[in-house]
Amino acid sequence: MPVGRAVRRPTSVVLAALAALALVVSAPTAGGAESGAAAAACVPRTLVLSAMPVELGPLLAQQQPSRRVSGHGRDYFVGRLRGRDTVLALTGIGPVNARRHTAQALREFRCGSRTAIQAIVFSGVAGGDYIGDVTVPAQWTLDDGKHLLRVDPGMLGVARRVARSRVPLEQKAPVGDPACACAAAPDTATTVSVTHRPRITVGGAGRTTDPFSGRALPCAPAGGDVFGCEPCVLQEDVSRDAPTFGTGVVPFVDPAFFTGYFSSTSSSGHKYVADDEETAAVAKVAAAEHIPFIGFRAVSDGGGDPLHLPGFPVQFFYYRQLAADNAARATSAFLAAWRPKHAA
Repeated sequence: MPVGRAVRRPTSVVLAALAALALVVSAPTAGGAESGAAAAACVPRTLVLSAMPVELGPLLAQQQPSRRVSGHGRDYFVGRLRGRDTVLALTGIGPVNARRHTAQALREFRCGSRTAIQAIVFSGVAGGDYIGDVTVPAQWTLDDGKHLLRVDPGMLGVARRVARSRVPLEQKAPVGDPACACAAAPDTATTVSVTHRPRITVGGAGRTTDPFSGRALPCAPAGGDVFGCEPCVLQEDVSRDAPTFGTGVVPFVDPAFFTGYFSSTSSSGHKYVADDEETAAVAKVAAAEHIPFIGFRAVSDGGGDPLHLPGFPVQFFYYRQLAADNAARATSAFLAAWRPKHAA
């Protein structure tokens, strides 16, 4: 994917935000989470992160048993995924959210004076070469190539083996559940097939950008599978997130925000296999804490579109469920094949 294409992720932030704010007035509230993530047993765990509900949903559906715990306003899902003790969580959109919420998760889950998180895996969607393909970059950058953050070599080696194992990836795009209505499973209805057979590619560099100019984009209560604060099946506790959304969304209503958003493309000569807004920020936190890290990013906007849609954000909204599902399949296969150093 040539550098210089528009930064990915939805440009209709204000419309989605205002729609979500309207829902706050009428949506029901409910509890259900245990208080205190620190109360979870002192078990070495792998932290599996996604930015958006559409990305985390397919993995949460596989976690057994899944226990919801909360700490300092954030929800975590504790259980086993493909034989691994895991914590699943949303970072929210953007590098500021990704950095803050990754660091918070490391503080919430403790074994004495040390974090109980022994490895971090990111699963999500990105801009890239071919829609549906899963990219596993060997390194990530937050500053367009000036500095590189390398993923864990052992985890990368396992990812290469997984890529050779021909993990079955989706080729036909599901409709998904954009409003989180949960009337049917997101993959029940499908639309068109991309023009190639998706595959997992390992290596190269990924880039994380910040179109929000150092601000934290707030999630929207009942904001659907992109802007929502929880996985779709749990978008019910609107009252807790509404105050944060009401104050946090103000900078993004400013017209100056859009000026910066649309001008935040790069003219460097680097070629990146994935463009997103979170992974390198998470990688930086992991590196500072000496925690092994790897990221799986499936392409939601790129080549291979039989409809010839006009790139991002149109392609993103059409193919986001396909990409999220494929990223989750690759992540799940990786977890099954990988043996953490702390495993018995």
